[in-house]
Amino acid sequence: MASSIEAVIAPTTTLPATRRGWRSSPLVELLRSPVGALGVVIVVVHLLLALAAPVIAPYNVLEQSSTARLQGPSPAHLFGTDRLGRDVLSRTIAGGRVALAITLAGAALAITWGSAAGLILGLTGGKLDEGIMRVVDALLAIPWILFLLLIIAIMGSAPLTLVVILAFFYGLPVIRIVRGAALDIVARDYVTAAQLRGESRASILRRELLPNTLDIILVEGAMQWSWMLLGFSSLSFLGFGVAPPTPDWGVMINDNRTTLGIAPWATLFPLVALSSLIIGINLAADAVAKRLGIDRTQGAPL
Repeated sequence: MASSIEAVIAPTTTLPATRRGWRSSPLVELLRSPVGALGVVIVVVHLLLALAAPVIAPYNVLEQSSTARLQGPSPAHLFGTDRLGRDVLSRTIAGGRVALAITLAGAALAITWGSAAGLILGLTGGKLDEGIMRVVDALLAIPWILFLLLIIAIMGSAPLTLVVILAFFYGLPVIRIVRGAALDIVARDYVTAAQLRGESRASILRRELLPNTLDIILVEGAMQWSWMLLGFSSLSFLGFGVAPPTPDWGVMINDNRTTLGIAPWATLFPLVALSSLIIGINLAADAVAKRLGIDRTQGAPL
């Protein structure tokens, strides 16, 4: 009897079945899929264009011309001009800079605090877990756009404010997803063995829960980034994000919607840019999820 107990408590040298080596890491799995590789290419192209925008943009993004208003695509202006005579190509290239900077920072913060909270709640359980999750459920039931508009109207739309607000709201669904995955891991034998060995909760979180939920965290992080891009552009469209005349896809779509019937290119190209980036992120996330056996509708391993 004593020997059987010692066998359970003693550390094991073999990894649990759910743990994966580098050959099955999310990045490797992503590059193995043609669809995932295409998604990565789209995202990387957008990142490179945003970084190089000041160098490669053919015109000054703020330069207006009364004689070049609403010109169609031509050799001089490949994407045409908008109602103020500004080059649409230059503004489209530069339009992703602020959106990518704010949403990348916001998504990183959201996935960090949301994952940490989900893992801790999944390991702790009990009344604290139930109480906090009821609060999370209540916050998720509130129409996010109205709540965001209210907070931004009070606190302003400075970049840091937008990052913090977006990170908070988009971190809430991460808590639910990661907590569900953590609850499944906590019930495994190797976590029970770690608890019987007297390992601290911090050690179990670091050595058992985080490595075995990292795939889900990465996929969920990509999804929250794509939703955050859409949400941020919606705020800019409504006038609560980036302030004109700063080039931003949401601002450009709003500025030129009144001329959609006579100059659709001024609205179409920033819309295509935003859509292609979101599609690229989703393609990459879908490829990783399918390769790793993650059901994105449930946020847990199949």
